[in-house]
Amino acid sequence: MSTSTLINPATEETLRTVELLDVPAVDDAVVRARGAQKAWAALTPAERAAGLRAFAAEVDAHIDELAALEVANSGHVIGNAEWEAGHVRDVLQYYSASPERLSGKQIPVAGGLDVTFNEPMGVVGVIAPWNFPMTIASWGFVPALAAGNAVLVKPAEITPLTTMRLAELGLAAGLPDGLFQVLPGKGSVVGERFITHPDIRKIVFTGSTEVGIKVMAGAAANIKRVTLELGGKSANIIFDDCDLEKAAATAPYGVFDNAGQDCCSRSRILVQRNVYDRFMELFEPAVKGVVVGDPGARETEMGPLVSKGHFDSVSSYVPDDAPVAFRGSAPSGPGYWFPPTVLTPSRTDRTVTEEIFGPVVTVLPFDDEADAITLANDSEYGLSGSIWTDNLSRALRVSRAVESGNLSVNSHSSVRYSTPFGGFKQSGLGRELGPDAPLHFTETKNVFFAISEGN
Repeated sequence: MSTSTLINPATEETLRTVELLDVPAVDDAVVRARGAQKAWAALTPAERAAGLRAFAAEVDAHIDELAALEVANSGHVIGNAEWEAGHVRDVLQYYSASPERLSGKQIPVAGGLDVTFNEPMGVVGVIAPWNFPMTIASWGFVPALAAGNAVLVKPAEITPLTTMRLAELGLAAGLPDGLFQVLPGKGSVVGERFITHPDIRKIVFTGSTEVGIKVMAGAAANIKRVTLELGGKSANIIFDDCDLEKAAATAPYGVFDNAGQDCCSRSRILVQRNVYDRFMELFEPAVKGVVVGDPGARETEMGPLVSKGHFDSVSSYVPDDAPVAFRGSAPSGPGYWFPPTVLTPSRTDRTVTEEIFGPVVTVLPFDDEADAITLANDSEYGLSGSIWTDNLSRALRVSRAVESGNLSVNSHSSVRYSTPFGGFKQSGLGRELGPDAPLHFTETKNVFFAISEGN
């Protein structure tokens, strides 16, 4: 087996090496998962619910450890990392109620009784991204477990540590051996085998649209179910009737959180032309006030980019002659540091149309409501976005007109485990989270019972 060397992105120091699994190892994991799934599905709903609650308690007891791993492996700031570990606990707790509520339906029909059952699919493969390793993995594996499935997770090669630790905590909590396995490896090896293995019945993939297209095409060969959460180029739309001071003060945190490595990042700020200059005056000190530095320090608001390769990719969007309006600060020396950067390009510039996935935001003026909607929708993506206005009718009109799966008004909220999450257009397929998520890991079985006449 080959190995991967993990690097701390804030210091460029080596953390550890991780063994990368091969195809036979994946096949062995599937065999174990199939056996564990049958035992898991045979438990009563209350027993499965108790298992998820025990898992949640185990995660809760290790919040600090998980957060420290994420700081070191991913460069997440400590406050965010603690929230992320707590989020995994909360997702487990939320879906622990599902096994006892996965009721089918009784449908009125002539001549008998018709009922439906929500049967688990069997083994589910989750291919997790590097930007929010443990949280996004949990959006797939937790509802899948709640629905009675076994789950195999392939973490990103460069950020596997928290997900690997979650697998250990699941075992410690008493989950059946083989039910929830984390398999580090290359996408071209482990991820590809997830797609081609006939006994993995569904793939949950989070990552780039380019790779998502390949996942979807590969899954078609086995009519394999897929949920895809892909790229984004979300708009933060600021109208002249909003609280402009608040909009400007919060805008940096809608785009620079996690160093902009967020598919929901509001990386296009659209400002009504008559307040554009005033917004920029307010926005500049807000951007320069973002505290970039040691992710382990409590006061830090933004850490480094995740890797040298990604640093180079983000840097390519800001050449020396880029239309930089202003920038924040970032440390010098070791680490993949990139300062918060504000660009004022033309509407057709690649920084406006392509997902940069870093702390780079474009600011564009618009004329009126119709122009704002046209500009917001002028993207192949449709994942998230914000609308700033104090006019309720406008908020409703624009939110219905913008082609995006997740919008927030006068805020930058995107993800709650209790509400559905997913994208329009090339931002994805299907929905994660929310009360219906476990149903997306089941097959609906319809059974008709004929009733004879007489005694």
